[in-house]
Amino acid sequence: MKTGIKFTATEMRYIALFESITGATVKDCIINEAENRVIFIVKEGEIGMAIGKGGKNIRLLERMTGKKHEIIEYAENPAQFIRNALKPARVQEVRITERPDGKKMAVVVVNPRDKGVAIGKNGRNAERLRFLAKRYFQIQNVSIT
Repeated sequence: MKTGIKFTATEMRYIALFESITGATVKDCIINEAENRVIFIVKEGEIGMAIGKGGKNIRLLERMTGKKHEIIEYAENPAQFIRNALKPARVQEVRITERPDGKKMAVVVVNPRDKGVAIGKNGRNAERLRFLAKRYFQIQNVSIT
């Protein structure tokens, strides 16, 4: 994971609120004002604790902040992280290759029925995945097929 991610005061407040309500450890917080959503990356194995029984933690946080919340489980392995970021879409394969110029690319093959879920409305899930893959693993591009 790339180190040196700096949090704003607003992100710190969201992280403190999230951790106090869920008990899960937050590795990263991204506030997307354009989409009115907050994306949390939680420590491996803590996704269930973060969501809460029946999604109660998410509903509570969304009521308190007025924003949509998305939670992704972190993974050291880039292919597993991509799988986690695309849930609930069923990922069949993740291929990460390095081009001769040193740039990394990822090709993600999803179940044809889940392609719409993976890409998201107006491509927002695909954009989120590209942003996160670049932020953590220096993967320049991700294509979903």
